[in-house]
Amino acid sequence: MSIVINIRYTGRNGSAIAFAEEMTCDGVVAAIRAEDGNEGYDYFVPLDDPETVLLIDRWRDQAALDAHHASPMMGRIAALRERYDLHMRVERYLSDERGMTDNDRKFIKE
Repeated sequence: MSIVINIRYTGRNGSAIAFAEEMTCDGVVAAIRAEDGNEGYDYFVPLDDPETVLLIDRWRDQAALDAHHASPMMGRIAALRERYDLHMRVERYLSDERGMTDNDRKFIKE
């Protein structure tokens, strides 16, 4: 089971993109991706909302996510969120252990 967390960071005047760029350039993203249990950490910008950045954050299990939340890195992330005055909307999902159905596969080109 994986845990997927979608975080939409919204700011003004490009602050959400600047936040994601700083997280990437300062090595914070690379450090998170290197944490035990991290399965993905990627930023995306919606085409119809340039003031929002979507983070798709995936973890092996709750223990790995808890360890990440307890790490000193979270203080750095929180400080950056505050500096860029970002607001967040968060959704959390658990992976479907059954995987893709044959019916769903008909619509996917690999």
